[in-house]
Amino acid sequence: MDYKSIIIKIRRIVRSINLESKKIQKNHGVSIPQVLCLEYLKNSPNYQATQKSIRDHLNLNSSTVTGIISRLEMKGLLARLPKSGDRRVTTITLTSIGDEVLRTTPDLLQQRLAVKLKSIPTDKLENIGESLDLLVEMLEIEGLDASPMLTAEDVIKEEFSGPQSSFDSSLD
Repeated sequence: MDYKSIIIKIRRIVRSINLESKKIQKNHGVSIPQVLCLEYLKNSPNYQATQKSIRDHLNLNSSTVTGIISRLEMKGLLARLPKSGDRRVTTITLTSIGDEVLRTTPDLLQQRLAVKLKSIPTDKLENIGESLDLLVEMLEIEGLDASPMLTAEDVIKEEFSGPQSSFDSSLD
């Protein structure tokens, strides 16, 4: 295998992430980070979580998560509720409309990949990890922050604006 074949395969992966992101946005009116936020709430006790726990789960900065939550709230997919007994704390809650959006949204590429990776023998999984480590090193991107979720928006944000700019909020 030559280096061009490897570059083409990497490009195919990046392109598939971008196409999935556009398809989900067009067909369901939500971005992949928004879907992941809704899924987190669905899997949380009483369908509720704090903004901090959502931020930690998504591994995104506070302003980006605030934007995600605000947009989902405007669409009626989640609600911000004051915590009983302490109005300074807000609880984010999944609404029935948000739950319905989740039911109609297909499994994401990263979810399908995770299922398949879990079925790979440990030695092959380690080989994949080592190969990816080598690519990361060759691209000199070891220090680049990365979320455990696959979104085309992450590439755009880092490339054009840095990790914490006002551009962040326009992508969630």
